[in-house]
Amino acid sequence: MEVSMAPFSVVLSVVLVSVVACAWRVLNWVWLRPKKLEKCLRQQGLAGNSYRLWSGDLKEISMMLKEAVSKPMNLSHDTAPRVVPYAHQSVSTFGKNSFIWFGPTPRVNITNPEDLKNIFTKHEDFPKPALSPLVKLLLTGLANYGGEKWAKHRKIIKPAFHSEKLKRMLPAIYQSCSEMIEEWESLVSKESSYELDVWPYLQNMTADVISRTSFGSSYKEGREIFQLLKLQIELTVKMKHSVYIPGWRFLPTKTNKRLKEVDKEIRELFMGIINKREEAIKAGEAAKDDLLGQETTSILLVWTMVLLSENQNWQDRAREEVLQVFGGNKPDFDGLNHLKVVTMILLEALRLYPSSFTLSRMIHKKTQFAEFSLPAGVGISLPTILIHHDKELWGDDATQFKPERFAEGVSKATKNKLTYFPFGGGARICIGQNFAMMEAKLAVALILQHFTFKLSPSYAHAPSGITFLQPQFGAHIVLHKL
Repeated sequence: MEVSMAPFSVVLSVVLVSVVACAWRVLNWVWLRPKKLEKCLRQQGLAGNSYRLWSGDLKEISMMLKEAVSKPMNLSHDTAPRVVPYAHQSVSTFGKNSFIWFGPTPRVNITNPEDLKNIFTKHEDFPKPALSPLVKLLLTGLANYGGEKWAKHRKIIKPAFHSEKLKRMLPAIYQSCSEMIEEWESLVSKESSYELDVWPYLQNMTADVISRTSFGSSYKEGREIFQLLKLQIELTVKMKHSVYIPGWRFLPTKTNKRLKEVDKEIRELFMGIINKREEAIKAGEAAKDDLLGQETTSILLVWTMVLLSENQNWQDRAREEVLQVFGGNKPDFDGLNHLKVVTMILLEALRLYPSSFTLSRMIHKKTQFAEFSLPAGVGISLPTILIHHDKELWGDDATQFKPERFAEGVSKATKNKLTYFPFGGGARICIGQNFAMMEAKLAVALILQHFTFKLSPSYAHAPSGITFLQPQFGAHIVLHKL
């Protein structure tokens, strides 16, 4: 009996075609497409390293970051070489119109104010890049949504940030701040002065604020969520140095497994709170004036305390203003809006130490910028900290603490150019910025009412950009009770 080989030949042909197609896609992804993009970028006058197979510049980025955070730096606010060492080196070597390879994708630095304005204004044309699974695990929330999902969520939570609702949140913020102040007073009262690492206290206080204002009756569950988030960040920092190794996140390491466990715990707690709230609404309870989200006010506060510890004249000026407005009384909403000096200090702290020190976007169609045109498939980087410290934009004193820059507001300080965006910009500007500023003003006012403070001799200046712009070794400050 003769057996036909035709079916086998067909199957073999299909398999070979599939293998060749898959190999071609891989080749195109890891080599042909990146080299085509590189050629296009260089034709536009952009400069950067030549593409290296698979990892691009990721290995060098990781190595330079590891070296940068291995020791503190001198007390200087020229922090970009430590926070974004590779990006700083790239701009220093190749100029502002340069690019960096994040694996097989080039990312172009955008620093021109007009280009920045267009990116923030036409945010739908410049979506956020797809997050890696590691980053997805760590960063959730409105800031990382895009398209219709972002618009829907922003519409839902925007009413929570109206001034009247912010005003009603003030007592909860005051309670959290007061508890921290009382704890500090109990420590200082034992001696004439007391050295304290204020960073963990500020973290706990701002997490406490969000727990009270976000979770309402689920306040204790909110605290538990923030403790888990803190652990999640610590675990992510441990992994950060090795993320350029392909496939590392899939290995069943102790850190990887614990990260997944923590993520699961956080999601379960959130869903429990959300389900309780939905049930309460169905039962006829009125919606509360609360807020469900994350924040980084502690970062603003810790750098403000460091800056005021170093600059006693500005600390004295801010205290004088606070005492003039409130005396020894409880700060109120209207009074906080009249703190001009404190506001100037906070704006300058945000300029020198923006918590989100760089922003990333993608280009999905050919796009014309002021000085060059970029093809689809290229990433763009908005290096906030480099722009905030740019001497061509801010003057020779760009890395110095000078709150007087903002004496007449942000527009005057920036000469109406988009060179300052600690909360982002355009339609996607951080929806919680007014909440963050109100909380920061209240905390600073209460601290100034109760203490004078200076940097401890043990303070180690080490801004770290592994996650947000945090003090790597804490913020050791000597408190004196007034």
